[in-house]
Amino acid sequence: MTEERPSNFLEEIIEEDLSNNRNDGRVLTRFPPEPNGYLHIGHAKSICLNFGIAQKYNGKTNLRFDDTNPTTEETEYVNSIRADIHWLGFEWDKELYSSDYFDTLYGLAVALIKKGLAYVDDSSAEEIALAKGTPTEPGTPTPFRARSIEDNLLLFENMKAGKYPDGAKVLRAKIDLESPNMHLRDPLMYRIKHAHHHRTGDKWCIYPMYDFAHGQSDSIENITHSICTLEFVPHRPLYEWFIEKLDIFPSRQYEFARLNMNFTVMSKRKLLQLVNEKYVTGWDDPRMPTISGLRRRGYTPASIRNFCERIGVAKRENLIDLSLLEFCIREDLNKTALRRMAVMNPVKLVITNYPEGKAEIMQGENNPEAEDGGGSRDIPFGPELWIEREDFMEEAPKKFFRLGPGLMVRLKNAYIVKCDDFMKDDNGRITEIRCSYIPESKSGSDTSGIHVKGTIHWVSARHAKTAEIRLYDRLFRVENPSSEEGDFKEYINPDSLTVIKNAFIEPDLGNAQPGLGYQFIRKGYFSVDNDSTPEALVFNRTVTLKDAWAKEVKKS
Repeated sequence: MTEERPSNFLEEIIEEDLSNNRNDGRVLTRFPPEPNGYLHIGHAKSICLNFGIAQKYNGKTNLRFDDTNPTTEETEYVNSIRADIHWLGFEWDKELYSSDYFDTLYGLAVALIKKGLAYVDDSSAEEIALAKGTPTEPGTPTPFRARSIEDNLLLFENMKAGKYPDGAKVLRAKIDLESPNMHLRDPLMYRIKHAHHHRTGDKWCIYPMYDFAHGQSDSIENITHSICTLEFVPHRPLYEWFIEKLDIFPSRQYEFARLNMNFTVMSKRKLLQLVNEKYVTGWDDPRMPTISGLRRRGYTPASIRNFCERIGVAKRENLIDLSLLEFCIREDLNKTALRRMAVMNPVKLVITNYPEGKAEIMQGENNPEAEDGGGSRDIPFGPELWIEREDFMEEAPKKFFRLGPGLMVRLKNAYIVKCDDFMKDDNGRITEIRCSYIPESKSGSDTSGIHVKGTIHWVSARHAKTAEIRLYDRLFRVENPSSEEGDFKEYINPDSLTVIKNAFIEPDLGNAQPGLGYQFIRKGYFSVDNDSTPEALVFNRTVTLKDAWAKEVKKS
């Protein structure tokens, strides 16, 4: 029985609201992605938080696409976001779009103009920025701030009618040019963009800014708890100002620390650069921190949900160690992944005293950690095997419990063998290891009385299948590439992908299923890649296993 964790600060807020019957005891959250890229692990935290909180308090969550910028949005991104949320195990109540509210938002903007709280400004972006002042100096009004309500209504209507080119005019809220909060210094509400929208087509040529569309969309939907990341703290007074002046449903905004993780980048703009400039194969490249990339790499929904639960909900920014995410997937796959054998850097092992022409079927556990025992599978065995080249050393040190001249080792699920001889080519490379086996040492019925410290994996040469194996590592070689000098792409890890074209795998892996995890014994956790076919199998390494021998090497 697991110990129940204490409530986080957002849950405490909701519990207080429920005890005071605020919002009639309702909990309605929303997840508001902008469809301008694929979701990443940071969005997964927000998804788990918004949907998880609603589930905990018998509430609901809307999926609302913030599609207010037609030049960056694509239907492909909408579809990928839907797929990611479903894959993580969540269901939304309503699927909505900011564009659903374009008519309503336009009407709300007109209402603010009529109250003398919004005006059309002809200034350029540079002039507006200059007139806003600095954090230590107040802003100054542009010549257009004093326009009459009648003029502003006509000009805004003409903006909507498409009478002006992009950038000619904007609609601004009239708040306080001397406010210490720069977001209250007459922020932009609408800009002109003659661009085709993926849902509304060419109906609109003016589009609301995020700060105006977001809070009003929350209010239209009667969202009770609008959960944002910390960068929106200074935006909250503006969020509340719009709601107050428009006298609409008072949705409330709360902020939590976004997920920052080392050895990667979390900016969609930077991720898009990696895709467009071909540093990766696409948004779902298994080195990417995108949900689709993690899925393709072999991460499970449970591991990501567990990761988001473990890092918790905080009010202070911090950098999460990627190794925690790797721990979560190891923990999950250890209980579910099927154990199989694969040899990636093969050398031939010949059992010289094994009867010629004989073949046996050995039994191997599917997963000793599985609750139901995991069952077993058949593994063909014969006199010629492939083993890992690293499992043989011509001059083996004291703590090397594998194969070397005169050394004995157990072949996993099979026999104990002793190295009698080996062969090299003209370059000194080992080409063949010759061993004798102990017939009485068969796994499960060993009567030999011989005890060996090492066990190695193998694949029968006659029965082996081949596969391409892609070994993925961290995409960046520095902990925080965004904070380094120069272009962040200069810090890409050149060894983030190693491809093994012809690894030998046990024949059962020929039936490997996409979406299932496999532990290649002693090598790591792997999954079938999207590129895989029955004729050309491809596996991705999800995460490595810890290697005791590697620790010994490190010590020395």
